[in-house]
Amino acid sequence: MIKIAKKIVLILFLGLNALLAQNNTSYWQQHVDYTMDVAMNVENYQYTGTQKLVYTNNSPDELNRVYYHLYFNAFQPGSEMDVRLQTIQDGDGRMLADGKSRIATLTESEQGYLHVISLKQDGQKVTFNEEETILVVDLASPIPPGGKATFDMEFKGQVPLQIRRSGRNSAEGVALSMSQWYPKLAEYDFEGWHPNPYIAREFHGVWGDFDVKITIDKNYTIGASGYLQNPNEIGHGYEDEGTKIKAKGKTLTWHFKAPQVHDFMWAADPEYVHKKLVMEDGPTLHFFYKDKKELEENWTNLMPKTAQAMNFFSKNVGKYPYEQYSVIQGGDGGMEYAMGTLITGERSFGSLVGVMVHELAHSWFQHVLATNESKHSWMDEGFTSFISSLCMNQIMEQNQENPFTGSYRGYFRLVESGFEQPQTTHADRYHMNFAYGVAAYSKGAIFLSQLGYVIGQDKLMQTIQKYFEDFKFKHPTPNDIKRTAEKVSGVELDWYLTDWTQTTNTIDYAIKEVVAEGNKTKVVLERKGLMPMPLDILVVGADGSQSTVYVPLRMMRGEKDNPYPTLERTVAEDWPWAYPTYELVLDMPIGDLAGLNIDPSQLMADIDRENNIWQAE
Repeated sequence: MIKIAKKIVLILFLGLNALLAQNNTSYWQQHVDYTMDVAMNVENYQYTGTQKLVYTNNSPDELNRVYYHLYFNAFQPGSEMDVRLQTIQDGDGRMLADGKSRIATLTESEQGYLHVISLKQDGQKVTFNEEETILVVDLASPIPPGGKATFDMEFKGQVPLQIRRSGRNSAEGVALSMSQWYPKLAEYDFEGWHPNPYIAREFHGVWGDFDVKITIDKNYTIGASGYLQNPNEIGHGYEDEGTKIKAKGKTLTWHFKAPQVHDFMWAADPEYVHKKLVMEDGPTLHFFYKDKKELEENWTNLMPKTAQAMNFFSKNVGKYPYEQYSVIQGGDGGMEYAMGTLITGERSFGSLVGVMVHELAHSWFQHVLATNESKHSWMDEGFTSFISSLCMNQIMEQNQENPFTGSYRGYFRLVESGFEQPQTTHADRYHMNFAYGVAAYSKGAIFLSQLGYVIGQDKLMQTIQKYFEDFKFKHPTPNDIKRTAEKVSGVELDWYLTDWTQTTNTIDYAIKEVVAEGNKTKVVLERKGLMPMPLDILVVGADGSQSTVYVPLRMMRGEKDNPYPTLERTVAEDWPWAYPTYELVLDMPIGDLAGLNIDPSQLMADIDRENNIWQAE
């Protein structure tokens, strides 16, 4: 058998310069400025806080109501998160114990809560109602288009046992993983409000600046989203070299500022080791992990790998825009936040690097390109999976011809299962966690890898860089990545976005028949799936020669460049999608033909690759 699929090595062109951004004068987004002062009691894990929030209404609409997220209220028996965990077919194992919901068994002191004690708008009391994880606020006076309002709030909370992402006393012994911990204003955009209840999925936040003070037992070390403003008062590895720290009293007040972000996370533990790596042409990297002998080697070796990954993403997507990034042991797996991540740390070295790379990549795809993850999780998880696969292939020297084989394998498994739902499904509304995970991560990654097949690898990387440049610090939508690719490639791609993300249509092209036609060979191709695609066909002669035939898709209204410049390429007539078959005539006798292969790169997500190959008997 001729292994035709391995005849061509996929070449990915990385490191192309980003193109200049184009202004979109019709775009608008809201803005928030948070000033918070929080005191944490490490004995009972309860905290109190004040929040001053200046909200700028950049929308063309008058606002009579606002909403806040109160995420910690999900960690109570009977909550929506608890009920969903008990009723979904394949519950998240991290949230289960002996197959039962861990939330359902929480005692009063183990539960989480976040309650608003008082709230004023520009000095006037407002009416508010707590609806589990959402606070509904009827304003004292409307906020006009272009207007501002200042909200002054007092709140209190209790940190739940670590069950999902945030919480106290994790399985690895981390005291406090403080994500989704504060009353967070919901996003209002061109689609309206997004007060999604917290049912364990992902997020959508308002861009703004955070000024946060945290008072906590002085023995605890904090890693956080922002820049520490008082390092020489705090110490704990932040202080200037040679500085002597004199801490009076039982607590320290840490002061952080995080500019131009849409979330704020922090973690604290009395046994954190804190190390720093100052990159030559990049941010300062901070590492926080438990002081355990068995962790030291892996976490020390993780530091240069983090720098390599930072350089990779900055080169191939766009320059990391902050001066700091923190890798913090905490949480329940890996979860991205502004300027840092929480990851579990008791892993093999390869796994530790893998989770770091994935979460760091989210600094671009979600924490700079801030999509609505609840509605478009594939743009956040999928694009992150795509670029992190490329990064791992390089920095871990995996040397895979196709770094995305795992994503394709997951997608094919989902199609075969019959449980696939369109990627337009809200993240909370997937029938199974399995279906959500594959749709978001695997199928989302294939959106880009397959787009490279459609428009060319160089055009794909130019698209990613232009997308970053045009939409950084904004809330891009699926149409934005599609239009960017159209501008870069010069072809029409509405069909691609529609079929791949809004339907469960599959790709299945086949070589139906190969017959002699005089001194030529007639090849009958068949479209068996509903999703259209252009075709690259590898032609292998009996003498070992290779060439390709490109069959353009008519609705693209254009063609990609030859992806195999060392091989001669013939461009055939366009294939109109509605025709189920297509006749291709090769200018060679059938006796001179050894084999044919549709898509030798295997970047097209064809669900039946066996019918892609024809070989002479």
